[in-house]
This record gives sequence, structure tokens and C-alpha cells, in this order.
Amino acid sequence: MQIKILGPGCPKCHKTEEVVREAVAEAGVQAEVTKVTNTMEIAAAGVFGTPAVIIDGDVKVVGKVPSKEQVKSWLGK
Repeated sequence: MQIKILGPGCPKCHKTEEVVREAVAEAGVQAEVTKVTNTMEIAAAGVFGTPAVIIDGDVKVVGKVPSKEQVKSWLGK
């Protein structure tokens, strides 16, 4: 599973990364979590608001910090 957290480094972006990493650890799933801060890469993904979370190419949330429960539901847990 590929998870990308998109954001330039704002407090909400850091919180999103923290929530996603905790959810992955608690769910016990195998996932590669990467942080994308380059604005050109973010725009190329079709995302024009941050923070955003993309799982296996599917945009799950844009412009807000997801809850840990939301992230777990995306992980199938």
C-alpha cells in the first residue's frame, strides 16, 4: 500500500502525517508512507488544497486533517 501525505509543511500537514502514521501502526498494515512537499508534485497529483492524503493513487481527503478512525477505514481496518 502506498500512502502519500501532500503538504508544504504547515502545522495541519504535520498533524495529518502524525495521524496517518499512527493509524497505520495501530491497524498493523504494511504501507509505505511518504511526505510530498514539492508544490509542483502536489499540483501534478490534481490536488490544489493541503493537507491531502492519497492512498494507492486515490485521493481520500483534501484541505483538512482526517481523524484516525477515517484513516483506519481507508486502510480497511
